[in-house]
Amino acid sequence: MPHDHGHHHGHTHLDPSSGDRRVALAIWANALLSLAQVIGGLFSGSLALIADALHNLSDMMSLVIAFAARRIARRPADARMTFGYGRIEVVAALINYTTLILVGAYLAYEGAMRLIDPPPVLGWTVVIIAGVALAVDALTAWLTWTMQKSSVNIRALFLHNLSDALASVAVIAGGTLILLYDMRWVDPAITIGIALYILWLALTEIGTPVRTLMLGSPPGIDGAAVIAAVRAVEGVADVHHVHLWQMQEHEPALDCHVVLDAQGWSRFEAVKARLKDRLASEFGIRHSTLEFEQADHPACRAARLYGHDAPADDGQA
Repeated sequence: MPHDHGHHHGHTHLDPSSGDRRVALAIWANALLSLAQVIGGLFSGSLALIADALHNLSDMMSLVIAFAARRIARRPADARMTFGYGRIEVVAALINYTTLILVGAYLAYEGAMRLIDPPPVLGWTVVIIAGVALAVDALTAWLTWTMQKSSVNIRALFLHNLSDALASVAVIAGGTLILLYDMRWVDPAITIGIALYILWLALTEIGTPVRTLMLGSPPGIDGAAVIAAVRAVEGVADVHHVHLWQMQEHEPALDCHVVLDAQGWSRFEAVKARLKDRLASEFGIRHSTLEFEQADHPACRAARLYGHDAPADDGQA
């Protein structure tokens, strides 16, 4: 069955190559920035600056992963990947949130160690480099802002950059306080603040890609309403073995067994067309696999509404 629905790539309001150029530009900006921050952090003794650099480095990696994922996601389905490659973007988002959690945990630990014994920090270097960092982070966030609303992959990226920009503001504030009042504890304290923020961000967002990869129901669709809509179609007696899931971020799918009454069975092509039309127009479900059964079929009597029953000996899965 040809299920090519334009692959939903128009949803970013950007043609793919223009989006790619934006992401590529952001990669280069972040790479140069990370280098400057690491050198500046080592030179000035500022952990907050190195924290920001690590964060930026993880950003650059996430940009590279997101960039590669965008390119791979456009490949058509083939014998090896019969569902196509769109899910790679969800995998990329999961990898990016996972690295954010690791970076956050590491920075929290390092910051705590430094709070106990704050080392001297050169405030000027910190303020200047963090200022440059803020500019690059703002640029990257701006480049990905329009793209992030409709892609979990780019959203992971955008949040990375937004948290970076805020971290840079905090580092500038810390450097200024060191310059004015020699408040050394501010640097590790800001590092811990950045770390906790990164952790909160990643942990609250990681559920979305995990849910998709676990074949969870699409978050924006009310499963009970879908079932009610299917049951309401004339000729349909009941529905069971319902699977609602997402092939990729913007492609909800439905598999289910539809039980038809005698009247429905006699014109099941018309019932099927009506079901498909209703699923697409009311719920945006354009990929549905419907298996039809007669109401007096023995497998229908004790069938479960969701998922599959235990392996049955009648061959009905």
